[in-house]
Amino acid sequence: MVETNKRIIRVFPTRTAATPDDPLVYVDRKPDLIAEADEVHISVVFSWDLPKAEKLARVWRCVASTKIGGPATGEHGEGFTPGLYLRHGYTITSRGCPNKCWFCSVWKRDGPIRELPIKDGWNVQDDNLLACSDQHIKSVFEMVRRQKREAVFAGGFEAKRLKDWQVNELANTKLRSVFFAYDTPDDYDPLREAAKKLIRGGLIVGWSNFCRCFVLVGYPKDTYGLAEKRIQQVIRLGFFPFVMVYRDDVSGSIMARGWESFVKRWNGSSFLVRAAICNELRKPFLKRYGGNSASQSRRVFKGT
Repeated sequence: MVETNKRIIRVFPTRTAATPDDPLVYVDRKPDLIAEADEVHISVVFSWDLPKAEKLARVWRCVASTKIGGPATGEHGEGFTPGLYLRHGYTITSRGCPNKCWFCSVWKRDGPIRELPIKDGWNVQDDNLLACSDQHIKSVFEMVRRQKREAVFAGGFEAKRLKDWQVNELANTKLRSVFFAYDTPDDYDPLREAAKKLIRGGLIVGWSNFCRCFVLVGYPKDTYGLAEKRIQQVIRLGFFPFVMVYRDDVSGSIMARGWESFVKRWNGSSFLVRAAICNELRKPFLKRYGGNSASQSRRVFKGT
């Protein structure tokens, strides 16, 4: 656990939407004349940033004791301090995952699920919130409802664990988005069942994009054709897809050339264009399982 009474400078090799923005945060920068701290922490999210982190550590050692940590190092996650390594508004209420997916480092780094004290935030980053106890999940929903901003469950919900009462909790929450995942072909059937529940709960309707889905592409033996099929399946179920390319867990390299272009072809398109495509392709599934029409639900459409 980090001692928060210390003056800690945090240095990040790469800026993301979650990077803190207080005066003690530096992104890919050398120390300036006013840099003063008890400790310097180089926080690394992506494995491909580790070489840059090593260089940053060398130049920051003149300021204070410097150490490298973060998910990319395989460091075991402890508790959660709001605003320290994630900007205020982002929160983590559990660590670990009971699954042992071959492409994921969470279970190797943090072990099985561990519930943490719940700290306020509107963007929940837990790797597998639905693996927590029912009481913990209910408490997280109660917490996000106290926030001024719409809730985002960016860490993701595991489709096969989704229960009707959890859909009701989502439906009664001021929601921006909830993410699911389609990583490998065996995820499809649970995702389909989850979509039915979300449609019945009024969360997948017409032009809405509350329910989003990460689609992993480019892993060993994947092809453009198979990846395209998974994206189309996600859209037809009513989810709004976000395509992610697989990177080697150690080197961070993409398995084959061309996958970055494949991802940009979808993710780089206009949001409204993607929403229109999704609206058309999802209509048959929504009609079959009771989703509202686009004209009835256009009012709930939200941009990114």
